[in-house]
Amino acid sequence: MSTLLISAPQLAAMKPSAYLINVTRGGIIDEPALVDALERGEIAGAGLDVVETEPLSADSPLWDAPNLIITPHRAGASQHRPRMIVEFFSENLTRYLQGERPRNIIDKRRGY
Repeated sequence: MSTLLISAPQLAAMKPSAYLINVTRGGIIDEPALVDALERGEIAGAGLDVVETEPLSADSPLWDAPNLIITPHRAGASQHRPRMIVEFFSENLTRYLQGERPRNIIDKRRGY
């Protein structure tokens, strides 16, 4: 298992406007380094759906870190997701074949 893939050096390399989002596995982020980066304003914020030890203890410094949103490990797959993906793809394919613009086009000028 990969652990601590994102620690102080990686956080320091991020832009001050960056947000770190983790919906994959707990333990890949050095949580104390993340708290430090948030407290120093090195990054704009973070969102964690997973943490190293779940449930997160009441005394974890993550709870008090500025600009951090913690969600209760709900970003995983559901039984409905495969159907939703097929429907989304089918709609975009139909739009494309009809000469229409697909939904959710990335606009690099706007940053997303």
